[in-house]
Amino acid sequence: MELSIRNQLPGTVTEVTPGEVMATVKVRLAGGRQITSAITLEAVQELDITAGTAVRTLVKSTEVSLATGPVQGLSIRNRLPGTVTGLVTGTAMAAVSVGVEGGELTAAITMDAVTDLRLTVGTAVTALIKATEVSLATV
Repeated sequence: MELSIRNQLPGTVTEVTPGEVMATVKVRLAGGRQITSAITLEAVQELDITAGTAVRTLVKSTEVSLATGPVQGLSIRNRLPGTVTGLVTGTAMAAVSVGVEGGELTAAITMDAVTDLRLTVGTAVTALIKATEVSLATV
């Protein structure tokens, strides 16, 4: 199956914490970083996701935010440090490629944000992704 979701990072499930309706799933990415996904308990069961399961983490580029300074006081679980490796700008929006350990992410952000953050190739950033925006696919 081919997907339009650009951000697909491979990893291995390290922990599943089931709740009544949702579960949190911790995944160790190929580069060693951890990412947390919050998905339905039904999806965990249907995909047979357990510790040791090989998965791909899937995140739409519109769900990736970027920070250039220290990140504190946020509920966002996933904070992946990286470096801007590419920047495609338009009139209103930009696609920012960010190299992270084990792969690359694309963030779709406004041109105002690009300007305010002074983003250029080589800028150090932290990619921020809410756990509820991380989908999982079994490999």
